[in-house]
Amino acid sequence: CYLICSLVALTNSLYEAEACFCDGMNFCNCSSRHLTAIPPNLPKQLQRLDISNNLIQEITDTDLQPYKELEVLLMNNNDIHSISQNAFQSLANLEELDISYNKLTSMLPTWFRHLQSLKRLNLLGNQYASLGESSLFSALSSLKDLKIGNGNFEAFHRHDFDGVLSLDNLYLNISNLRQYANGTLKTIKPIGHVTITTNIPLLPDIMTDLSLSAIVLEIKNMSFTLHGDVESFTALTDTTVKVLMYRECLLTDNSAARLIEIINTYKNVTDFDLLDCTLEGTGKGTPILKDENSSLTTVVIKNLYIPNFYLFSDLSSVYKVVRNIKSVTCVDSKVFLMPCHFSRSFMMMEYLDLSGNILTDLLLQGASCFYDGYGAWPSLKTLNLSRNRLLSLPKVAETLVHVPSLTSIDLSQNSFGGSSSSSCTWPVNLKSLNISNCQIRHISDCIPVTLEHLDVSFNNLEEFELSLPDLKELYISENRLTKLPADAHLPRLNLFIIRENRLIDFFQSDLNFFPNLTGLDGRNNRYFCSCQFVDFVSKNHKLLVGWPQDYVCDSPTSVRDNQIDKANLPLLMCHKTLVVTLTCIILILGITFILALCYYFHIVWYVKMTCAWLKAKRRPLKVLDREICYDAYVSYSERDSEWVENMMLPLLENGDPPFKICFHKRDFVPGKTIIDNIIDAMETSYKTLFILSEHFVQSEWCKYELEFSHFRLFDENNDTAILVILEPIERSTVPKRFAKLRKLMNTKTYLKWPTEEEEQEVFWTNLKEAL
Repeated sequence: CYLICSLVALTNSLYEAEACFCDGMNFCNCSSRHLTAIPPNLPKQLQRLDISNNLIQEITDTDLQPYKELEVLLMNNNDIHSISQNAFQSLANLEELDISYNKLTSMLPTWFRHLQSLKRLNLLGNQYASLGESSLFSALSSLKDLKIGNGNFEAFHRHDFDGVLSLDNLYLNISNLRQYANGTLKTIKPIGHVTITTNIPLLPDIMTDLSLSAIVLEIKNMSFTLHGDVESFTALTDTTVKVLMYRECLLTDNSAARLIEIINTYKNVTDFDLLDCTLEGTGKGTPILKDENSSLTTVVIKNLYIPNFYLFSDLSSVYKVVRNIKSVTCVDSKVFLMPCHFSRSFMMMEYLDLSGNILTDLLLQGASCFYDGYGAWPSLKTLNLSRNRLLSLPKVAETLVHVPSLTSIDLSQNSFGGSSSSSCTWPVNLKSLNISNCQIRHISDCIPVTLEHLDVSFNNLEEFELSLPDLKELYISENRLTKLPADAHLPRLNLFIIRENRLIDFFQSDLNFFPNLTGLDGRNNRYFCSCQFVDFVSKNHKLLVGWPQDYVCDSPTSVRDNQIDKANLPLLMCHKTLVVTLTCIILILGITFILALCYYFHIVWYVKMTCAWLKAKRRPLKVLDREICYDAYVSYSERDSEWVENMMLPLLENGDPPFKICFHKRDFVPGKTIIDNIIDAMETSYKTLFILSEHFVQSEWCKYELEFSHFRLFDENNDTAILVILEPIERSTVPKRFAKLRKLMNTKTYLKWPTEEEEQEVFWTNLKEAL
């Protein structure tokens, strides 16, 4: 049984180890694995371990002993109720420890006595009521970030922070605190950022201790409903605090009015922030303000919820407190009204952010004193009106033209798609304009020529043709441009952001329009990767921002989705001229070679002969009893005509018996083609008489006549040829195309014209018998 239990335990431990994910950077993620204990077989060189969101209840002395290199240990959101005194003894290198949101009912100093390297400690969300009877953090000399508190925490003792000299961040969730020993937090100097949630009665003592140590003081998740609830902040009149921040707090007309009175007396606090707060009331609280020279210069209000915001109308009670303020941020707070006199009160304001509100063109005109002789925001340089309800760009320009110091305006995420294209007048010193994401389809003349920075991203632009001689930066991403705007006049442009358009390509001729360009961001466009474009971009990629990861080919399909620098284009595409030239050369050589073969093998002649034969084949066959007009048709060379006409014809036509000879000079029918006359003559003659000589074999027509005679032999089974050799012919001299003649001379008896006169009588006798 013992052996079986041991095997089961080993199997469980191996399963738990496998349940963790460990990478090659000495980090193991065992979070959310339903573990009931720390896996024992993790890598010994482990530096970061996350075992949060499990079911672990106890940490023993040996659980963490092997991991001496551990620097980060996250054990939050478990069921830990017990930690052994020496559980962290081997973790001398530990820099971050998170044991928040467990079930620890007490804190032991022995846990931390060996953690000299610990910098970040989170003890939030447990069940302890105090930090113990002795100093918990005395050994943590490197501690910089400390988080303490829970819903059960009741008491701070004077010794609780002994040994803690300074902190970057201190988070105190002590909403149910009942006891606070004066001076508990006073020993920590300085504290970069203090976040505190506590009950109001003990807040004055805590504020007194923090007033000379904290730099940023954040009040979180507290309710200030009465006039006296904010009295504790009078402790910050003489303080080290620079930033006073309220987050997720509740204020009313009474508490807000008193808080404004207190802030007006501050001599060191420069920033006041209201973040995700609620203001109940209608603005009827009236602070009593003296002529104090307040140190406040920056006000940040984000996501302020005012249930009755539409009832706010009179802000005259706070005119005095805003005179020295230089920066105001009021975003996502449903601001729709800023009275003209209130705007004039901001004499020193240089920055105003009213983004994410519900200002309209008309309400903006009221805020800028457009109908009251102007004078609003006399020192304002930067104005952010993004995410409002502005509809007309010309009206906005007309409204702001009398704010003389304006150099930067953000009008993004409004709806200027229906604005007219008329020219506009802007503040003379305007250098930066943001009209991105405003549904603009066409950039009109309502753009100031003094601009150095222009953002028209996220619109529906298909072209950009403005003349902006001083423009240095142009942001035109997420539009529909298919080419660089060569028609625009931008001689001083340095940075050009044209990401995610429909850009196909660009070349040096396009870049020449921007002589001072030092950076071009053309990522994520629809590039056609021609050979010329790929070659140009590869040689000039130093100009491109984000090269080469986000420069991808869209076409041709062979390289689609490939990075431009890795696009392997076909040879035919990249060297068209060379390929065409080589093709032409090869074609010419091929044609030349074919012509040479045709000449050598007399292909042309055979083609002509084939055509003539086909024509002859189409003629209707003569019936066997056709009319024969001649005894013989004479085929001869024109150079042998003297012998034929002067000797042969007289002897044959005038002899006994006389023969009727078809003689082409006399008997061919005018108007017929030569081939038709030859065929008719041969078909209407009993015989065809071939007068062979060296001249005969050089004659094309003689060859036709010989071929037609051969056709007749095969088509009609009628051998009509009579061969007469007028002069000796060497068979080797007979051209190859006279293959039929060679065959006939080898297989058929022929007559040879004798040179001696006594033999000539025999020749004529034999010829007549052959006919």
